[in-house]
Amino acid sequence: MDQHYLKCLVRAILAGMMIGIGGCVYLGCEVKWVGAILFAVGLFTIFSFRLDLYTGKVGYIFDNDHSYVPYLLVVILGNFIGCLILGLMMPLDAAVNLANAKLDNYEFLPVLFKGVLCGMLMFIAADCYKNTKSFIATFVCVPVFILAGFEHSIADMFYFCSAGAFSVESLVFIITVLIGNAIGGFLIPVCRKWMYEDEAPKASS
Repeated sequence: MDQHYLKCLVRAILAGMMIGIGGCVYLGCEVKWVGAILFAVGLFTIFSFRLDLYTGKVGYIFDNDHSYVPYLLVVILGNFIGCLILGLMMPLDAAVNLANAKLDNYEFLPVLFKGVLCGMLMFIAADCYKNTKSFIATFVCVPVFILAGFEHSIADMFYFCSAGAFSVESLVFIITVLIGNAIGGFLIPVCRKWMYEDEAPKASS
């Protein structure tokens, strides 16, 4: 494997593991809103150590050339490996319950839309950190997507891995959320390319 992609893979694996750690603390908290806030430790660490997380990178796909697509595929693979490692290390009963609930209630459009909304929030968190180096958006956007019930593809990978839910149904669910996260991720950056006016309109004479 090319050194560039190998380094990307390592960063992505570590990012997946950090999301897994966030998932562990969320599932382990009896108070839901506390777990939602603590889940943000995953994204905080990813930003701090410049790790590669799919939901934080997919929004920039139209700002890069065609080589960004294989890069994103490597990131998805690495994120999954990281989630698999954490899932095998931490098989949680709470993950089984959550995974079963997600799969039993799967409908394409609702899950897709929840993925879109999560993707928007993850782009906001990533872009705010990129431009300001502030973690404020991280600790706002992550609890919001969790408490609102939106779907984060990498977090779902961890839940399914921890639950041992390796099935066609799980794969379909993850692919649906990956697509939703992508749509939500590039919605704001695509729109902002044209929705702002650089010059104020001239007053009519």
